[in-house]
Amino acid sequence: MSKTKIVILGAGYGGLRTLKGLQKKHLDVEITLVNKNDYHYEATYLHEVASGAKEPEQISFQIKDVVDPKQTTFIQDTVIQVNKDEKTVNLEKNGTISFDYLVFALGFESESFGIPGVEEFGLPMVTIDSAVTIREHMHQQFAAYQESQDDSLLSIVVCGAGFTSIEYLGELTQQLPKLAKKYNLPVEKIQLTCIEAMPTLLPMFADKLANYGIQKLKDRGVQFIVGTPIKEITQDTVIYEENEELKSIKAKTIVWTTGVKGSSVVGQSGFEERRGRVMVESDLTAPGYSEIFVIGDCSAVMDPESNRPYPTTAQIALKQADGVVTNLVAKLNDRPIVPFTFKSQGSVCSIGNNEAIGEVLGANLKGYPASVMKKIIEDKSLSQTGGLKIMFNKGRFDLYH
Repeated sequence: MSKTKIVILGAGYGGLRTLKGLQKKHLDVEITLVNKNDYHYEATYLHEVASGAKEPEQISFQIKDVVDPKQTTFIQDTVIQVNKDEKTVNLEKNGTISFDYLVFALGFESESFGIPGVEEFGLPMVTIDSAVTIREHMHQQFAAYQESQDDSLLSIVVCGAGFTSIEYLGELTQQLPKLAKKYNLPVEKIQLTCIEAMPTLLPMFADKLANYGIQKLKDRGVQFIVGTPIKEITQDTVIYEENEELKSIKAKTIVWTTGVKGSSVVGQSGFEERRGRVMVESDLTAPGYSEIFVIGDCSAVMDPESNRPYPTTAQIALKQADGVVTNLVAKLNDRPIVPFTFKSQGSVCSIGNNEAIGEVLGANLKGYPASVMKKIIEDKSLSQTGGLKIMFNKGRFDLYH
C-alpha cells in the first residue's frame, strides 16, 4: 500500500514551520515541499535589503538546511495551479504531482488596486529580488545626479504608510547620510515623501506610540501626506487627490507598499477568495475540501472580537502551521480535529536599527527597548522556521548598535 502523500506549497513562515513540525512527528508518509527559490527569506526584513542596511544572504537561509531528505523531497519550481478535485498540482518545470493532503502556503504579492501606472512604474517590496531592485534603482538615481543636477533624482516617494513603509523609511533615513557621502550629494536636497490614503498613521498602535514613531521620522526629514488617495503613477510622478483636487510630486524612485494580496494561484485554482485569501474553516481547510489546508497570506481567519479577518502576519502564519500539523496528524489517525484559535502577542514596528515602537503582551514599548524586543521576536521566528543552528547563524544579536 502506497504512503499518504503530503504536499506543502511555499517555504515561507507557514510552509517551513509546517514542514519542521511534520518532520518532528516522523510519520509514515511522503512529504514534498515545493518552492520557487532554494532559500527561505525573512519577509519582515525586506526593508533592510531595500534600504541597503543588509545584504540578501543576511535575511535568508537555504531550504536544504531544514529539509530531512529521509522524510522530505524538495522541488524547486513555480506552482501554476492546484486542481482541487483531481488532487494534483501543476508545476512549471516538473509537470504534475499528486497529493492526499495539501498545505497551501504560497505567500503574498503586491496589490495595485487597479491604479494606473502601478504595475509599470511602482517598485514593490515583496521578495528579495524586488527589494534589491529598489536599492539598485535608488543608487542609480543618486549616481546620475552629479551629471544632470535633476532634483527629482533625489526624490523618493513611498506609497502607503503600513508597517513595511514605516520600517523602510526608518531604515532609509539612517542610511541616507552614508549614501550622501558615497555619491557626494547635498543631503539637504534628498526628499523623502510618504503618501497615505487613510486619514491616520499606524492606527494599530495607541496614539502616543504612533505619534512617537511618526515624529521621529519627521525629525529625520520625512514628509507625510495623509488622507490623500493615489490616483496614478507615471515614470517620474505620483498623482494624488487632496481635498478633491489632483496634485502631483516628482520622484525618480517610487516605492509601492500600499498593500498585499494572497498568491494569484489561489484564484487561478478556483478557490472562493477575496484578494487572494480564502476564508478557511475552523481547522484551516478550504471550504468543501477537508484535505486542503490554506495558511499564511492566502488564508483569512475571522477575529471574533473585531468581526474582521486577522491581519496576515508572520506571527499568525507560524501559529497556523502548528495547527495544521496537529490536525493533519488527527486526520491521519481518524481523531477529532482541533479548531484553530489565535491570540496576538502584540506587534513591533521598527523605525531604524535601534529604535522601534510596539505593543507586546499588553505593554507599550518605544525607542531602544522596543528595538531589542523586535530582534528577540525575529530570532524566535528564525528558530521556529530554521532551528537553533540557523538562528545563531542568522539571528539579530546586534542589540547595542
